[in-house]
Amino acid sequence: MSEFSTTDQQTLDGTTVQASGAPLFDDKGYTSFAWLQIMDMTPYDFPYINQLLVQGYRNWLQQSKGISWINEEDTAVFNFTGVRVTGREEDDDEDLGLVERCCFSREIEVSQRKLRDGSLAFVYMVPILCRNHKREPFAALRFTRSTQHVFTEQDALLAAALHFRSCFYSKFEYIFMEDILGVQNRSDREGRRRSILFQIVKRLHDKIDVEGVLDEVFDSIAYFFPHVDITLYMSQDRHSRNPQVKPLLLHERDEDVCVLAFMKGQMTVNEPVGTQNEVTEIGIPLRGKQGVYGVFHMILPSGSDSMKKVDVELIAMMADTAGTAFENAKLLEQSNVLIHELRLINELVQRLNQSLKLNEVFEFAMQELLQMFMADFCCIVQLDQEETYYKVTSSNVESIRLHSYPCDEGFAGLVRKTGEPVIVSDYRKEGKISSKFMDLTDSLSLMAVPMKTSGTPRGVILLSSKLPNFFSYDNYKMLQMLAPHIGLAVTNAMLHAEVRRLANMDMLTGLYVRHYVDQCIQQHQEKDFCGSLILVDIDQFKQVNDTYGHQTGDEILKSVSDIVRSTTRDEDVCARWGGEELAIYLPQLGVQQALQYAEKIRYRVEHETEPPVTVSCGIAEWNWLDEQISMESLFYRADMALYGAKNEGRNRIVCD
Repeated sequence: MSEFSTTDQQTLDGTTVQASGAPLFDDKGYTSFAWLQIMDMTPYDFPYINQLLVQGYRNWLQQSKGISWINEEDTAVFNFTGVRVTGREEDDDEDLGLVERCCFSREIEVSQRKLRDGSLAFVYMVPILCRNHKREPFAALRFTRSTQHVFTEQDALLAAALHFRSCFYSKFEYIFMEDILGVQNRSDREGRRRSILFQIVKRLHDKIDVEGVLDEVFDSIAYFFPHVDITLYMSQDRHSRNPQVKPLLLHERDEDVCVLAFMKGQMTVNEPVGTQNEVTEIGIPLRGKQGVYGVFHMILPSGSDSMKKVDVELIAMMADTAGTAFENAKLLEQSNVLIHELRLINELVQRLNQSLKLNEVFEFAMQELLQMFMADFCCIVQLDQEETYYKVTSSNVESIRLHSYPCDEGFAGLVRKTGEPVIVSDYRKEGKISSKFMDLTDSLSLMAVPMKTSGTPRGVILLSSKLPNFFSYDNYKMLQMLAPHIGLAVTNAMLHAEVRRLANMDMLTGLYVRHYVDQCIQQHQEKDFCGSLILVDIDQFKQVNDTYGHQTGDEILKSVSDIVRSTTRDEDVCARWGGEELAIYLPQLGVQQALQYAEKIRYRVEHETEPPVTVSCGIAEWNWLDEQISMESLFYRADMALYGAKNEGRNRIVCD
């Protein structure tokens, strides 16, 4: 604030100095006001001089003390229309006539009359003439003398009248000079105000951030008006580091100066009435071209002269300038935020599309969302195929991973029902919806947005924080922009998984194809310590086709496949080996355990198929003690065992 000079402060405080700082009067400068002595009134000024006549008359009486015949009881002053302005009151009609005669003749007029107290007296009416060359009469001075004290020489009356005129013109010149100085002071003040405002405008528009603009306004006002208490109430949901910036909560305030200034968009003043202890409040809107952003609330010290110490117009102009600078800085800030958001979306989409594995997509999306929004917890849920429940596909809350919940429960259920996103500022205060996720994590703030597929919500992203009012509206909009991209990545991963599943699936039996089970065995042999392979062959299957037809043969093949799938575990891999042969790989099971599964399959096929058929089974195992471990060796030994079962009469199991 050192850029402001002391002269600036003096001008705002009302100190009378020239722009150069020099005194207004000096020894040489006095002669420059000699022109005042030839300045005079015009007839157009006569109707407005009554107050000057009264002031000149008072000075004349004061300066004439000691002259017995000059006093308020024996004198009076009349204006040019004959109306008594001040002094002793007598007969108005006779006084009016005397005034008219003396103004017309421009000489002293004398009249003898009986006064109100009954005494006889002489009344002298002396015209007061302008000092210009036309010498128009603009007033008259009345002297009242008893018949015992008649003026023999009227020069004394003329001298007294000239003295009165001198007192009148001294007041006239004083007021004239006061007007000139007032105009000069106002001009200097306006010039200095413009200079100050220019400096403030220059520094405000040098700021490119919102906080810098607000700090500059507060610093400028505090420098020029240190006795003013000022607060900025903002309508935006921004968190300022400046303690003088507070939120403008309209629903919590009555129609005070801040609300009125905000609603009307113009300055509002609330001056105290009566008591000296009350303060003056001023509300000045912070407005730009797009609207009002807040209100400067100023509190002036108590006292009748508090408003005189503050250049309210300058503060209002500063507020208008600050509003424009604030709007520009905010637009720049919003542009930077938008660019940042677009960059984040672009990076997130690129990284999401790098993986087509569904679990990796969910896990990456969860980690990125936690980091991006600085949230405490994240939960991504997805509807099952039948749309009966939500399954937690990814979360940093271990206790709810892979859990399932009814599709109409909690905030995920609300999002599915309405199809709209949800933001919660304080879960405990709102309390309309019960959420296991919020209760389990002890969270207070929440954002929940749908992940849509073809316009239908198929999942929900939930982000929460333990702090109330944690997420801003910008966070809310950002998450809504990210959700479709995450949903698209999930859809792509699901489609890729489905394509892979269909590529690895036998369409007739619903079992995996041979190359898939080959890959699974190789992967398990790399990390497990043992495993078993069962080869199942339908006995006399060609005869079934020849006897009942190929359609019945296909039904028999599907029935046997269903029995195999329902008999084995979820982690077991069931595949169609070729034709009527099936393969079952049992990870980490030995030959004896595989024999039990094979026997169940053999028994069920014999008793549950129609027309009835039987199967032969060959079993082989591997473990980490084998000299040679390979998928080909395992299949060869199982195939040899199956060949042995066929040769021994079918409908039996042979182990390698």
